[in-house]
Amino acid sequence: MQYTIDGTPLPVVICSLDAGETMITERGSMSWMSPNMKMETKAGGLGKALGRAFSGESMFQNRYTAQGGPGMIAFASSFPGSIIPFKIAPGRSMIVQKTGFLASEAGVTLSVFFQKKLGAGFFGGEGFIMQRLSGEGTAFIEVDGHCVEYVLGPGQGMLIDTGYLAAMEETVQLSVETVKGLKNVMLGGEGLFNTRVTGPGRIWLQTMPLSGFVSLLSPFITK
Repeated sequence: MQYTIDGTPLPVVICSLDAGETMITERGSMSWMSPNMKMETKAGGLGKALGRAFSGESMFQNRYTAQGGPGMIAFASSFPGSIIPFKIAPGRSMIVQKTGFLASEAGVTLSVFFQKKLGAGFFGGEGFIMQRLSGEGTAFIEVDGHCVEYVLGPGQGMLIDTGYLAAMEETVQLSVETVKGLKNVMLGGEGLFNTRVTGPGRIWLQTMPLSGFVSLLSPFITK
């Protein structure tokens, strides 16, 4: 599989497949394709389907296979931002935000990822329920707004406002910290909690989380 990522601020990944190669996607993300791409909708087992649903994705996956020769298929972003490719391999799983998965080669498995600390889930935004991409192949995720990548050394940390963590390597640890000071909490406008990530590993941050965009527009939307 070869691919190109084109367009801003609503990018699209265009994949060129050899005969017999398959791509998988969630939520009907296919935008256009060559006529010889065969579509099949599968759940892939009840346990996996429920796990995908719990992590924010559909219970079913669409599989597109090139038949009788090379094929082409495109997957477009659903929100202004970026499409980031990840090379998934054994021992190199990725953890991504809920609904971040766009499409991948057939060898990639999408499952639910639970943080060990309950506080990370209820207060950290991305903490408790995320998505794990494992297996082998190239996967594409959606990032809201511009994407900024950092490499954290062992024990090196960073504090992140809720919603800005798009993806991280599985070696990165995640926890939640309370914003200190009543005045900061009441008047600072940053909420009660921040997410702390600790290396080693890479993290990918997004500059305009969808939740923040909705909050920005809400005062102007009349009921």
